[in-house]
Amino acid sequence: MHEYDDKVLQCFLDHQLQLFPEPVAETIEEAEAFLEECMAVVVNSAEEVYDYFEEEGVDMEEADKDEILEASEVFEIGDGRFLIVEG
Repeated sequence: MHEYDDKVLQCFLDHQLQLFPEPVAETIEEAEAFLEECMAVVVNSAEEVYDYFEEEGVDMEEADKDEILEASEVFEIGDGRFLIVEG
């Protein structure tokens, strides 16, 4: 089971429309259940975001690294961490 703190959950609630056409959660509890169901990942740095996508088999060049942080499935939490949600 994944553990998501309130900052991660609020970030997802506030920005979920960057990935989905309509809200998938309206409360902190719904956000946590949704993130657990899709096995979303919290990483501690931009470098870990790159590592995650490399491990998933995404072939990235240096230019791609700049763009990957702007991907719709990557949410910047605001404290140096990132939430990755594969929708």
